[in-house]
Amino acid sequence: MAPMGRRDGSDTLNRSSDALNRSSDALKRSWMDGYICTSSQNSNAIAAKLHIEDIRKRKFLIGESRPNPLTEDLQNAVANLSSELYTKDVHFLMELIQNAEDNEYLAGVKPTLEFVLTTADITGIGAPATLVFNNEVGFSKTNIDSLCGIGRSTKRGQRHQGFIGEKGIGFKSVFLVSGLPHVFSNGYQIRFSEIPNPDCAIGYIVPEWVSTNPTYSDIRAIYGSGKALPNTVIILPLKPEKVEAVKKQLSEIHPEVLLFLNKIKRLSIRETSSKTCNADSISAVSISTDTNLVSLKTQGANCRVVHLSVQEEVDATETTCPYYVWRQGFPVKPNNMVDARKDIKEWVISLAFPSGERLKWGTSSTGVFAFLPTAMVTNFPFIIQGDFILSSSRETILFAYLLKNGDFFH
Repeated sequence: MAPMGRRDGSDTLNRSSDALNRSSDALKRSWMDGYICTSSQNSNAIAAKLHIEDIRKRKFLIGESRPNPLTEDLQNAVANLSSELYTKDVHFLMELIQNAEDNEYLAGVKPTLEFVLTTADITGIGAPATLVFNNEVGFSKTNIDSLCGIGRSTKRGQRHQGFIGEKGIGFKSVFLVSGLPHVFSNGYQIRFSEIPNPDCAIGYIVPEWVSTNPTYSDIRAIYGSGKALPNTVIILPLKPEKVEAVKKQLSEIHPEVLLFLNKIKRLSIRETSSKTCNADSISAVSISTDTNLVSLKTQGANCRVVHLSVQEEVDATETTCPYYVWRQGFPVKPNNMVDARKDIKEWVISLAFPSGERLKWGTSSTGVFAFLPTAMVTNFPFIIQGDFILSSSRETILFAYLLKNGDFFH
């Protein structure tokens, strides 16, 4: 028998083993709800649950007797970040598209991003929802850690590798339209609340495990049971005052949004009034064909033709417009390098010329892109794309960087 005041090691091990088994059984039941669970999926779910429990305990001291001395500062910082940096609801859409572009995809997969608006209350809080489906490889532990922090972008300093995100604040923008965003990916099934967690007095960045609503069967019913569920699903139960605004912004996403993206090949928007996948309306834009880059004699220049296709109704035929894209790189002068682009040795400008009538939805228009549309509109018959340094709201270009020490490039 172990001495009084000490725990027997085998007893502690047995307790831990029992707890893990109970967690495993619960997760098996959750994953079995809606589809057959493989051993790999079950293993991912168990590891994900343990990771979330570790974050809650280690970072936010949930379940600990000692208070977190940074509680007030953390809550103020993240609340200000979410409410002040963005001036229009549209930015959460741009951030989600940007994140999807930066995600990793398996070889042979056509990267796709799908928005589904449903009146069904799948989260059980009495709100319609927007679901975002992305067929990427799924969230890693590092990605989850980034969601549970402020300014912890996993892509900072990697512009040269093709990443277009950098500020580490993108996902927080969803709190403009949803008070309880959910993330289902790679075994993780979590949500974040803008209301401070009662156990640590911090909101926005504290993960909560989702064990009830929605279930995978709920998600699958809305997506469609006849096709494989994408690895990543983001669920945004909408704030009542934001429902119409989200519908409007989704309907006005410009079809040229894919023009300067390297990965995403299809973006669709579907609206349904029930818990099924039957669409009341649908619109989609895709890159139907994309010619290989053709190098030109001009130093650092190449060109290609991108065919964008648009479908505006469920049974409508696609409308296609070819865009002739001229791309030229310019070496950056050493004395013009800035911290935000210190890994970039060549600055690239692209001009896209539509051949025929430009694609358009609603009254939206575009002029200047920084991979995705900015708020700057020109009257030019072509589109300008550059890796411009933007304000945190993604609305405006910070021209001070371009004007630093005169010309930006040779």
